[in-house]
Amino acid sequence: MRKTSYGVTAVFCAIVLILNILASTRTDWLVYKTPEILHTKITVRYGLRQLCETKVISLPDSDTDRNYTERSCRRFPLTKTDECQSGNETFCASWTSAGYAMELAIGFSAVSLVAIMFGVSTHSRRRRIWRAVAGLVALQAVFQLLAFGLVTEMYRTGRYPTFDQSKPGTAYIVNTISWIASVLIVIGVVTTGISADKGHQWAAGNRAYRQLPS
Repeated sequence: MRKTSYGVTAVFCAIVLILNILASTRTDWLVYKTPEILHTKITVRYGLRQLCETKVISLPDSDTDRNYTERSCRRFPLTKTDECQSGNETFCASWTSAGYAMELAIGFSAVSLVAIMFGVSTHSRRRRIWRAVAGLVALQAVFQLLAFGLVTEMYRTGRYPTFDQSKPGTAYIVNTISWIASVLIVIGVVTTGISADKGHQWAAGNRAYRQLPS
């Protein structure tokens, strides 16, 4: 593969890495909003490791309406609070696994960038390294999809109170964009790599590949 192809791949891999970090750290995979009751609205945001609650209280005044906002976050899920050992084991295990899956996706994303930087140093490495890059990005996509699938299943089946009334948030959307991008990167790298091995100039560059001795 040409250096240009690896450069483009590195840019997209870096973007996906950033998206993975954002999705992993944001606390809005799912968002639940209560209707206003007694001038109070509550918004609960569920992240892979934290649950954050925002309470907005409207204070009616003769001249103007003022709002009092209270925010709090806690680890999520918690063994006792979220009944992880008394009836909610499946949810807690699945949600925690989604968090670990995103951590692994971030790890493979970072390693794929290192592989690209290592691989572009010589012509012979550029010829071979695309397979490793494609494999690493594919593993990254697998773990991104695993996190996506676990969260989606918990949301779809309402395995946690309020999930049946929640909506996907920004982190959920970012993760979706990220795993789709990862799949497209794999397709692009494999297509370009195979074309380069076959000697197509657009993929291999001006230096034609010659069959290596076995």
